[in-house]
Amino acid sequence: MTEQETFRIRLKVRHYELDSLGHVNHAVYHSYGEVARLELFEQAGGGPGRTHDERLAPVMLESHISFRRELRSGEEIDVTCRAKFGDGKTFRMDSGIYKADGTLSAEITCTLGLMDLDRRKLVTDPRGWFERSGVDMKLLCGE
Repeated sequence: MTEQETFRIRLKVRHYELDSLGHVNHAVYHSYGEVARLELFEQAGGGPGRTHDERLAPVMLESHISFRRELRSGEEIDVTCRAKFGDGKTFRMDSGIYKADGTLSAEITCTLGLMDLDRRKLVTDPRGWFERSGVDMKLLCGE
């Protein structure tokens, strides 16, 4: 799937998200990524209603961000997101934050797991659970 077909959401940079240098505070980039992840899960059918009914929840285990270009107040941005599954209990979700002109502003890579809220342990096969639950894997993974 091409980058143009990857899930994306448009956001606007707000003045209260700026730091003393006049550009977006570093922690806010993580919030932008979180908005995209949650919206993607919801649109793919794996949002809080479905997972919480099963007493499961995606949990963040690690997050890494690379800053490329600054963002300033009033700019509109596109935040992309897609999941990548392998073997094991964890999966990745990658996001790109793009200025309106297509310039990459930041890249975020997160490692997540699907936690059983009663056992407080990660589910062994998160991809399998999403598939069996009817989550739109094509949307979630950009396949």
